[in-house]
Amino acid sequence: MPDQPTTRFNPEAQSLWDHVTHRWNLARDHDAAAIRPLLHPASVGWDMNSPLPHDREAAVQSVAGDSPRVIEHALKPLSVRVYDHSVGVALDTYTATRAAEGSGTRRITGKWSAVYLGRNGTWLMISVSGKPDVDADQERNS
Repeated sequence: MPDQPTTRFNPEAQSLWDHVTHRWNLARDHDAAAIRPLLHPASVGWDMNSPLPHDREAAVQSVAGDSPRVIEHALKPLSVRVYDHSVGVALDTYTATRAAEGSGTRRITGKWSAVYLGRNGTWLMISVSGKPDVDADQERNS
């Protein structure tokens, strides 16, 4: 599925969007070793279906290990901005097909808002917030 922006960005915003799509591809591949360094060591995030925010390691485990695999995905950027050449904010919607061990595939949609720190020519995620459009418990019971 395509994960390219539908709008044109300035070069800094394009660099950030390219990073977002790259990180999704690493998540699809369950590549924890490649994902970990893309998250700031003190990063914090919130899947808003969870009662509390998560730290860097919980974020890595949410896309690695025993977590459901993303088979395919499509991203739609809603806003991608870079401030003072060092802070990036990306808001997007996604559609993904996930497969959990022994339970088949499931199509999900959702929204994410992420904040990045530009450092040494790359982007480090420092915060993320969002959720699937359907609550995970409702999804399992449907």
